[in-house]
Parts: sequence; structure tokens; C-alpha cells
Amino acid sequence: MRPNAGSFPFADHNGTVWLAFQDFGDRSRERVVVCVHGLTRNGRDFDRLATAMARDYRVIEVDVVGRGRSGWLADKSEYNYATYLKHMDAFFDYRGIEECDFIGTSMGGLIGMMLAAREESPIRRLILNDVGPVISGAALTRMGKYVGQDPRFKNLQEAAAYFKEIYADFGIPDDLGWSDLTLHSATRQEDGTYAQHYDPAIGDVFTEDMADVKLWDVWDNVRCPTLVLRGGRSDILSRETAERMTRSGPRAELVEFPDVGHAPALMVEEQIKAVHDWLRSFDEDEEEDAAADAG
Repeated sequence: MRPNAGSFPFADHNGTVWLAFQDFGDRSRERVVVCVHGLTRNGRDFDRLATAMARDYRVIEVDVVGRGRSGWLADKSEYNYATYLKHMDAFFDYRGIEECDFIGTSMGGLIGMMLAAREESPIRRLILNDVGPVISGAALTRMGKYVGQDPRFKNLQEAAAYFKEIYADFGIPDDLGWSDLTLHSATRQEDGTYAQHYDPAIGDVFTEDMADVKLWDVWDNVRCPTLVLRGGRSDILSRETAERMTRSGPRAELVEFPDVGHAPALMVEEQIKAVHDWLRSFDEDEEEDAAADAG
């Protein structure tokens, strides 16, 4: 299934930037699922998941500013969560979304968690892919070694080799998956080389010795049903943090995929099924309740 690509302008003190998204499924469907990617990634990471779920939902993949087809910020210091949340609010308004389910990988999950913690949140149900209220400084320091680097590749084969190295923990299952990731992660330059499809300035916030991030106060304000996915080898979401998430805040359900790290690619049937079945279970309960009320 090919997505319908769209974009819209967002204007503030930083000027005007175009924000992109990809829309899967029938726009008339009542249930909307919004997917937001990780730090250096883009919305097309969710293509297999979106294709599988489009028979039940309208699925929209968002490209966060500075990534994928979205524009780059003029003021590089504005690559932060305050900006990302403003952009998500504008996206909801633009698409007329008053309520949705939200799937967020890593950075996208933190955006979702912050949105879900609001008193009047548009998020009905939240799925966090390998992220939680605590991220170790050591893991952030590791990420900082490649985030914001601006390597150039002579061809797509060189780009693919690079991506297979830095994204090895994703657990991408087949050559087609790697090919898709490469095509959506590399962009051709005027001189014929290829660069990564994001603004290198997103890495400016990283330092050589990052401190731990702790957001338990945000997590404790999340009230919607929540599913947490964890890569068994993840250094971003520890098992200790994941298990605490099942006992605090929304008391999340936890599913762990043992053979991957950060973050599960959501391309494997087992992972797609875990997401789809969890969301469908709520819809089935609602349908049964509606049928009972009608009867």
C-alpha cells in the first residue's frame, strides 16, 4: 500500500517550516493511529506496521521537523521537545484529529508520553516502543557519537553498509527491510553523493558526558491505557525501568522482544501482531459494549 504524502506550514518566531506526514488507510475510518519515529529516523519506519493495520485504522506517519520530508529549522537551538509538542498540536489541528491512538519509538515515545500526560490529551491509548521515563546518560552518550555526524556516501551501497552498522540493534528481518530503510534514510546531494535524511544540527544537544534523563513526574500523569515494548538488549529502556512502569502511572502492559536492542523495528510479524492485537482488544470490547447497549 502506498501512503498519501502531505505537508503543511507551521509559522512562529522561528519562521515558517513545512511539516510532512504520510497517510495510510481510508480517511473515513473513525479510529486514527499516529506514529512518531525516533531521534534520527523518519515516519517511513512504520510502513510495514501501517500497511498491516490499515485494514482497521487510518494510520498517519509523522516526520518530525528536521527529519525526512519535513523542513529544517533556521534556529537550530529550537530542536527540542517544546518545539516538537507545538508541531504535534498544529498537526492535530490541521488534520482535524480530536482523538487518536499514538505509537512512538524512542524520541517519538517521549513526545507521546508528554502529550498523554496533559489533562485534556488527544491520546486514547499509548504505545511506547523502547523508551520510558528514565534514559541513562551512558546510552545518550553512545548515541551522541553518531547523531549529528554528516557522513557522505558515494552510492546507496555505501549508505546501506553504514546504516546496517549503526542500526544493527533494530532487528530488521530481511534485505527488503534494509533496502527500504536505506532509501528513506539517504538523500541525494547536488554533487551526486548521498547524505542522511536529517538536519545534522539535531545532534547539537549531545555532549561527551550526558546526564541521566528522569521523567517520572510526566509518567505519573499519564492516565490512558499504555503498552510498553522493550528490546531485550536495549540500553535505552532498562528492564528495571520497564517493570516499574507496570506498577506506576498508567500501570502499563509490557511486552519484551528478546533478540533485539534499541529499538525494535516493528517490521517482524510478532511485533506487528503485538501492537495490532493490543489496540484491537479495546475496539472489540467497545463493540461488545455498544451491541449490549443496543440490545
